[in-house]
Amino acid sequence: MLEEKAEIFIDKLKKADNAVVLTGAGVSTSSGIPDFRSKNGLYSKISEDTFNLDNFFTNPMEYYKTALEYIHPLADSEPNVAHKMLAELESRGLIEAVITQNIDNLHQKAGSKNVIEFHGNINSFFCTGCGKQYTREAVEESAAAGKLPECTECGRMIRPGVVFFGDPIPEEALTYSYRLASECGAFAAIGSSLCVMPASNLPLIAMQGGADVFVINREQVYPDHMTKYNFTVDITEFSEAVLDFLGQSS
Repeated sequence: MLEEKAEIFIDKLKKADNAVVLTGAGVSTSSGIPDFRSKNGLYSKISEDTFNLDNFFTNPMEYYKTALEYIHPLADSEPNVAHKMLAELESRGLIEAVITQNIDNLHQKAGSKNVIEFHGNINSFFCTGCGKQYTREAVEESAAAGKLPECTECGRMIRPGVVFFGDPIPEEALTYSYRLASECGAFAAIGSSLCVMPASNLPLIAMQGGADVFVINREQVYPDHMTKYNFTVDITEFSEAVLDFLGQSS
């Protein structure tokens, strides 16, 4: 059954003029990164308000204390087979881009080149005054010492480059993603609950453009009538099946 799904998936990617993938938290769980809302998800350990923009500016040191323990270490994880499968698809010219809701940098670690980040990157930081960019290491050195990370140029506070609730989605990422979705011949949403706007709009935009749309998740996200390719599967097992099929068809 998985083998058949993998074959259908690759066949549609090969026939599409352009193919695009959207990934959510379910792609990274087997790398040891929890999703957000499940029983043992990140929100079972920290408050949802941690990622609220107003809360960050009200008490930034509280955020950094939480981040040092629960958020920054996520970037030390390693890519899993799903990340590697997507990097392989890109290297073979079968997908044009990965649009991700994740902040963990694992697609880049796995070798994906064209990664569009809707919610920023855990390794990115910048000054709220002059915009100077900072590394995670520089920020952690201050925060671990109990000092608010401040810009060496203008003295203003440094903030994470992740997109908080209350932040706009980066305009360039949004515009590019909408264009890719509207012009692609195949679109796959993998490991996403498709309940967070505006990423949840992308499969619908692809459908309107006539694309073959795959929804691939461990739990059913869409009702069956919404798309012909509604795969309720283990993402790791599906990714392995795709790589196996690619190896056999090389």
